[in-house]
Amino acid sequence: MSLLTMLQRRVRVIGALLRAGFANALVYRAEFLVWMLTTNLPLVNLALWSAVARDGSVQGTEGSWSQRQFAAYFLSALLVRVLTSCGTVWELTYEIKQGTLALRLLRPVHPLLAYATEALSPLPIRMTFALPIVAALLLGVGWEHLSHDPLSWLLVPVAIAGVWLMVFLVMCLVGALGFWFDSAAGVWEGWFAFYTVLSGYAVPLDLFPAWLRSATAYLPFRLMLALPVEAMTGRIDHLQLLHGIAQQVAWCTALLLLARATFASGLRRYATFGA
Repeated sequence: MSLLTMLQRRVRVIGALLRAGFANALVYRAEFLVWMLTTNLPLVNLALWSAVARDGSVQGTEGSWSQRQFAAYFLSALLVRVLTSCGTVWELTYEIKQGTLALRLLRPVHPLLAYATEALSPLPIRMTFALPIVAALLLGVGWEHLSHDPLSWLLVPVAIAGVWLMVFLVMCLVGALGFWFDSAAGVWEGWFAFYTVLSGYAVPLDLFPAWLRSATAYLPFRLMLALPVEAMTGRIDHLQLLHGIAQQVAWCTALLLLARATFASGLRRYATFGA
Protein backbone atom coordinates (compact mmCIF):
# COMPACT_ATOMS: atom_id res chain seq x y z
CA MET A 1 0.00 0.00 0.00
CA SER A 2 1.41 3.37 -1.04
CA LEU A 3 1.88 6.27 1.34
CA LEU A 4 -0.66 8.32 -0.62
CA THR A 5 -3.29 5.58 -0.24
CA MET A 6 -2.63 5.38 3.50
CA LEU A 7 -3.00 9.14 3.84
CA GLN A 8 -6.25 9.10 1.87
CA ARG A 9 -7.64 6.36 4.11
CA ARG A 10 -6.60 8.28 7.23
CA VAL A 11 -8.27 11.45 5.93
CA ARG A 12 -11.47 9.52 5.22
CA VAL A 13 -11.45 8.01 8.71
CA ILE A 14 -10.88 11.40 10.34
CA GLY A 15 -13.65 12.93 8.20
CA ALA A 16 -16.03 10.19 9.29
CA LEU A 17 -15.14 10.74 12.94
CA LEU A 18 -15.71 14.49 12.60
CA ARG A 19 -19.13 13.94 11.02
CA ALA A 20 -20.10 11.43 13.70
CA GLY A 21 -18.96 13.80 16.45
CA PHE A 22 -20.92 16.68 14.97
CA ALA A 23 -24.05 14.52 14.73
CA ASN A 24 -23.58 13.49 18.36
CA ALA A 25 -23.28 17.15 19.40
CA LEU A 26 -26.56 17.89 17.62
CA VAL A 27 -28.31 14.98 19.36
CA TYR A 28 -27.14 16.20 22.76
CA ARG A 29 -27.45 19.91 21.92
CA ALA A 30 -29.34 20.76 25.14
CA GLU A 31 -26.59 19.20 27.28
CA PHE A 32 -24.00 20.93 25.09
CA LEU A 33 -25.77 24.28 25.62
CA VAL A 34 -25.74 23.86 29.41
CA TRP A 35 -22.05 22.93 29.31
CA MET A 36 -21.24 25.96 27.18
CA LEU A 37 -23.05 28.26 29.61
CA THR A 38 -20.70 27.12 32.38
CA THR A 39 -17.88 29.07 30.70
CA ASN A 40 -19.38 32.37 31.84
CA LEU A 41 -16.71 33.22 34.44
CA PRO A 42 -15.29 36.05 32.26
CA LEU A 43 -18.71 37.75 32.35
CA VAL A 44 -18.75 37.52 36.14
CA ASN A 45 -15.25 38.98 36.32
CA LEU A 46 -16.20 41.66 33.81
CA ALA A 47 -18.96 42.83 36.14
CA LEU A 48 -16.61 42.80 39.14
CA TRP A 49 -13.74 44.67 37.49
CA SER A 50 -16.07 47.13 35.78
CA ALA A 51 -17.39 48.02 39.22
CA VAL A 52 -13.83 48.51 40.48
CA ALA A 53 -13.04 50.79 37.53
CA ARG A 54 -16.29 52.75 37.78
CA ASP A 55 -14.69 55.69 39.60
CA GLY A 56 -11.49 55.69 37.56
CA SER A 57 -9.01 53.48 35.78
CA VAL A 58 -7.13 50.64 37.50
CA GLN A 59 -3.37 50.81 37.25
CA GLY A 60 -1.59 47.72 35.99
CA THR A 61 2.06 46.83 35.49
CA GLU A 62 2.14 48.08 31.90
CA GLY A 63 -0.72 50.59 31.80
CA SER A 64 -4.11 51.56 33.11
CA TRP A 65 -7.41 49.73 32.70
CA SER A 66 -10.74 51.46 32.05
CA GLN A 67 -14.17 49.84 32.08
CA ARG A 68 -14.12 49.45 28.29
CA GLN A 69 -10.66 47.90 28.39
CA PHE A 70 -11.87 45.37 30.96
CA ALA A 71 -14.85 44.68 28.70
CA ALA A 72 -12.57 44.11 25.69
CA TYR A 73 -10.32 41.79 27.71
CA PHE A 74 -12.98 39.60 29.30
CA LEU A 75 -15.11 39.35 26.15
CA SER A 76 -11.97 38.24 24.31
CA ALA A 77 -11.27 35.74 27.09
CA LEU A 78 -14.82 34.42 26.79
CA LEU A 79 -14.39 34.04 23.03
CA VAL A 80 -11.16 32.05 23.47
CA ARG A 81 -12.76 29.82 26.11
CA VAL A 82 -15.81 29.13 23.96
CA LEU A 83 -13.61 28.11 21.02
CA THR A 84 -11.08 26.02 22.96
CA SER A 85 -12.97 24.20 25.73
CA CYS A 86 -13.39 20.44 25.54
CA GLY A 87 -14.43 17.59 27.82
CA THR A 88 -11.88 14.93 26.93
CA VAL A 89 -10.64 14.43 30.49
CA TRP A 90 -14.08 13.39 31.75
CA GLU A 91 -14.81 11.22 28.71
CA LEU A 92 -11.46 9.45 28.94
CA THR A 93 -11.62 8.80 32.68
CA TYR A 94 -15.22 7.57 32.34
CA GLU A 95 -14.37 5.13 29.55
CA ILE A 96 -11.37 3.80 31.48
CA LYS A 97 -13.49 3.24 34.57
CA GLN A 98 -16.38 1.63 32.65
CA GLY A 99 -14.14 -0.50 30.44
CA THR A 100 -15.64 0.92 27.22
CA LEU A 101 -12.22 2.19 26.15
CA ALA A 102 -11.62 -1.34 24.84
CA LEU A 103 -14.08 -0.61 22.01
CA ARG A 104 -11.92 2.30 20.85
CA LEU A 105 -8.87 0.06 20.71
CA LEU A 106 -10.58 -2.02 18.02
CA ARG A 107 -10.85 0.94 15.66
CA PRO A 108 -8.18 1.61 13.00
CA VAL A 109 -7.20 4.95 14.52
CA HIS A 110 -5.30 5.90 17.66
CA PRO A 111 -7.70 6.63 20.56
CA LEU A 112 -6.11 10.04 21.22
CA LEU A 113 -6.72 11.03 17.60
CA ALA A 114 -10.32 9.86 17.93
CA TYR A 115 -10.75 11.97 21.06
CA ALA A 116 -9.27 14.94 19.22
CA THR A 117 -11.74 14.67 16.33
CA GLU A 118 -14.65 14.31 18.75
CA ALA A 119 -13.50 17.39 20.64
CA LEU A 120 -13.16 19.39 17.39
CA SER A 121 -16.41 18.28 15.78
CA PRO A 122 -18.72 20.65 17.75
CA LEU A 123 -16.70 23.64 16.49
CA PRO A 124 -19.47 24.80 14.10
CA ILE A 125 -21.88 24.90 17.06
CA ARG A 126 -19.32 26.76 19.14
CA MET A 127 -19.09 29.35 16.38
CA THR A 128 -22.77 30.15 16.84
CA PHE A 129 -21.93 31.10 20.44
CA ALA A 130 -18.85 32.99 19.34
CA LEU A 131 -20.60 35.28 16.85
CA PRO A 132 -22.56 37.25 19.50
CA ILE A 133 -19.34 37.69 21.48
CA VAL A 134 -17.58 39.08 18.39
CA ALA A 135 -20.52 41.41 17.81
CA ALA A 136 -20.30 42.63 21.41
CA LEU A 137 -16.58 43.26 20.98
CA LEU A 138 -17.03 45.32 17.84
CA LEU A 139 -20.26 47.15 18.72
CA GLY A 140 -20.24 47.37 22.50
CA VAL A 141 -16.54 47.87 23.19
CA GLY A 142 -15.36 49.58 20.04
CA TRP A 143 -12.40 49.03 17.74
CA GLU A 144 -10.27 51.54 19.65
CA HIS A 145 -9.86 49.06 22.50
CA LEU A 146 -8.77 46.22 20.21
CA SER A 147 -5.50 45.61 18.39
CA HIS A 148 -4.81 47.76 15.31
CA ASP A 149 -2.05 45.43 14.07
CA PRO A 150 -3.31 43.46 11.01
CA LEU A 151 -0.56 40.86 11.34
CA SER A 152 -1.56 40.19 14.94
CA TRP A 153 -5.11 39.47 13.80
CA LEU A 154 -3.79 37.05 11.17
CA LEU A 155 -1.83 35.24 13.88
CA VAL A 156 -4.61 35.18 16.50
CA PRO A 157 -6.34 32.09 14.98
CA VAL A 158 -2.98 30.27 15.10
CA ALA A 159 -2.59 31.18 18.77
CA ILE A 160 -6.17 30.07 19.51
CA ALA A 161 -5.46 26.74 17.78
CA GLY A 162 -2.39 26.42 20.00
CA VAL A 163 -4.55 27.08 23.06
CA TRP A 164 -6.97 24.34 22.03
CA LEU A 165 -4.18 21.84 21.43
CA MET A 166 -2.52 22.59 24.77
CA VAL A 167 -5.83 22.24 26.64
CA PHE A 168 -6.59 18.98 24.82
CA LEU A 169 -3.16 17.46 25.46
CA VAL A 170 -3.24 18.37 29.16
CA MET A 171 -6.67 16.74 29.37
CA CYS A 172 -5.33 13.61 27.67
CA LEU A 173 -2.37 13.51 30.04
CA VAL A 174 -4.51 13.95 33.14
CA GLY A 175 -7.21 11.62 31.83
CA ALA A 176 -4.61 8.89 31.24
CA LEU A 177 -3.90 8.97 34.96
CA GLY A 178 -7.28 7.25 35.27
CA PHE A 179 -5.48 4.00 34.44
CA TRP A 180 -3.95 4.27 37.92
CA PHE A 181 -6.25 6.55 39.96
CA ASP A 182 -10.03 6.71 40.29
CA SER A 183 -9.79 10.42 41.10
CA ALA A 184 -7.95 11.51 37.93
CA ALA A 185 -10.68 14.07 37.22
CA GLY A 186 -9.86 15.60 40.60
CA VAL A 187 -6.31 16.17 39.34
CA TRP A 188 -7.81 18.17 36.50
CA GLU A 189 -9.83 20.26 38.95
CA GLY A 190 -6.59 21.07 40.78
CA TRP A 191 -4.91 21.98 37.48
CA PHE A 192 -7.90 24.12 36.51
CA ALA A 193 -7.65 26.05 39.77
CA PHE A 194 -4.09 27.10 38.87
CA TYR A 195 -5.17 27.73 35.28
CA THR A 196 -7.99 30.04 36.38
CA VAL A 197 -5.58 32.30 38.23
CA LEU A 198 -2.35 32.07 36.25
CA SER A 199 -3.77 32.08 32.70
CA GLY A 200 -5.44 35.47 33.05
CA TYR A 201 -8.89 33.87 33.05
CA ALA A 202 -10.00 35.42 36.34
CA VAL A 203 -7.63 38.41 36.54
CA PRO A 204 -5.61 40.05 33.75
CA LEU A 205 -1.96 39.16 34.26
CA ASP A 206 -1.06 42.85 33.94
CA LEU A 207 -2.68 43.39 37.35
CA PHE A 208 -0.41 40.82 39.01
CA PRO A 209 2.62 41.93 41.05
CA ALA A 210 5.69 42.18 38.84
CA TRP A 211 7.38 39.13 40.38
CA LEU A 212 4.31 36.91 39.86
CA ARG A 213 3.81 38.16 36.30
CA SER A 214 7.44 37.28 35.57
CA ALA A 215 6.93 33.80 36.97
CA THR A 216 4.01 33.15 34.57
CA ALA A 217 6.44 33.50 31.65
CA TYR A 218 7.93 30.10 32.61
CA LEU A 219 4.59 28.32 33.04
CA PRO A 220 2.20 27.06 30.35
CA PHE A 221 -0.91 28.77 31.72
CA ARG A 222 -0.46 32.16 30.04
CA LEU A 223 -0.10 30.43 26.68
CA MET A 224 -3.44 28.69 27.27
CA LEU A 225 -5.54 31.87 27.34
CA ALA A 226 -3.84 35.23 27.90
CA LEU A 227 -1.63 35.04 24.80
CA PRO A 228 -4.41 35.42 22.17
CA VAL A 229 -6.46 37.65 24.46
CA GLU A 230 -3.58 40.11 24.91
CA ALA A 231 -2.99 40.03 21.15
CA MET A 232 -6.66 40.76 20.42
CA THR A 233 -6.74 43.67 22.85
CA GLY A 234 -3.49 45.19 21.59
CA ARG A 235 -1.45 44.57 24.74
CA ILE A 236 1.25 42.69 22.82
CA ASP A 237 2.51 43.21 19.27
CA HIS A 238 2.88 40.58 16.54
CA LEU A 239 6.53 39.88 17.41
CA GLN A 240 5.59 39.05 20.99
CA LEU A 241 2.71 36.97 19.66
CA LEU A 242 5.06 35.04 17.37
CA HIS A 243 7.33 34.35 20.32
CA GLY A 244 4.35 33.09 22.29
CA ILE A 245 3.26 30.82 19.42
CA ALA A 246 6.77 29.37 19.30
CA GLN A 247 6.45 28.63 23.02
CA GLN A 248 3.09 26.98 22.36
CA VAL A 249 4.73 24.71 19.77
CA ALA A 250 7.41 23.71 22.27
CA TRP A 251 4.87 23.00 25.01
CA CYS A 252 2.60 21.08 22.62
CA THR A 253 5.51 18.88 21.54
CA ALA A 254 6.44 18.09 25.13
CA LEU A 255 2.81 17.49 26.17
CA LEU A 256 2.17 15.25 23.17
CA LEU A 257 5.18 13.06 23.94
CA LEU A 258 4.26 12.88 27.61
CA ALA A 259 0.58 12.18 26.94
CA ARG A 260 1.37 9.42 24.43
CA ALA A 261 3.88 7.81 26.78
CA THR A 262 1.47 7.95 29.73
CA PHE A 263 -1.40 6.61 27.64
CA ALA A 264 0.71 3.75 26.23
CA SER A 265 1.93 2.81 29.70
CA GLY A 266 -1.63 2.93 30.98
CA LEU A 267 -2.84 0.69 28.15
CA ARG A 268 -0.30 -1.98 29.13
CA ARG A 269 -1.67 -1.91 32.66
CA TYR A 270 -5.22 -1.90 31.27
CA ALA A 271 -4.49 -5.04 29.22
CA THR A 272 -2.74 -6.75 32.13
CA PHE A 273 -5.87 -6.53 34.27
CA GLY A 274 -8.01 -7.76 31.40
CA ALA A 275 -10.18 -4.64 31.12
